[in-house]
Amino acid sequence: MTAGAAALIVSAAALVAGARPARADDTVAAPDRRLHVPLTLALGGIYLLAEAPFKGPLSKDTCRWCGPILVDDAVRDALLWDDRHLAHDLSNWSGFVTAPLFALGGIGLAAHLDGRRGNWFDDGLVIAETAAIAGVTNFVIKAAVARERPFVHQLAPEDKPRTDRPQDNNQSFYSGHATLTMSLAVSAGTVASMRGYRWAPALWGGGVGLSLATGYLRIAADKHWTTDVVTGWVLGAAIGYAVPRFLHRRGTEVAPIATASTVGVAMTW
Repeated sequence: MTAGAAALIVSAAALVAGARPARADDTVAAPDRRLHVPLTLALGGIYLLAEAPFKGPLSKDTCRWCGPILVDDAVRDALLWDDRHLAHDLSNWSGFVTAPLFALGGIGLAAHLDGRRGNWFDDGLVIAETAAIAGVTNFVIKAAVARERPFVHQLAPEDKPRTDRPQDNNQSFYSGHATLTMSLAVSAGTVASMRGYRWAPALWGGGVGLSLATGYLRIAADKHWTTDVVTGWVLGAAIGYAVPRFLHRRGTEVAPIATASTVGVAMTW
């Protein structure tokens, strides 16, 4: 476990060192709240419904992808905690409480310290929209892939339907905790850098560190394979960067379109 923690710390340091410093120019366009507020609320609502009342019906009873690959087994053996429940609880706190508070509170504090507190709502909206997009994307792929969780994989076939949440047994790929936390970290860091906030490096470092720790805890809790967590980090980072950079960059226009035959969103640069 010590070696795994050290590897995560080194990875975090490398990511922070590679983050670009805040720039003096502000390239974030003010989001059209008439579009992006309802869009964010709708995506967030879909994610919550998919994770709660509809998780059972949308989940597979049997796995489509049932085993470890690459280094999954070796890393599991190295990082698994004896107290898996503690690791699970800590990952929930870091993933669903600490990381969102750090990203949203941190972007507000960074704006305030630069005398631009009026940016907080728009900055927070971009970050929340990014997290909602990442969450919905994650659930759709989880339901389609139906990968068996590592702790379920270790059970005898007759014991697998008797877990605490059998509808969650085949929701391993890819990690929602890793995706959410990395999308929050990278979107907050990207927005802060695009705004030119002086405290952008702190948002990058703290957010990425929280995400790495959360992913580690998901492996320690036996809830995810290493490949689930790494994929979550990569895709969360990609969405976290792409949404602010390409959807909310100054000079980009996003508008709903509706014709007799088409309903959608148009983007121009």
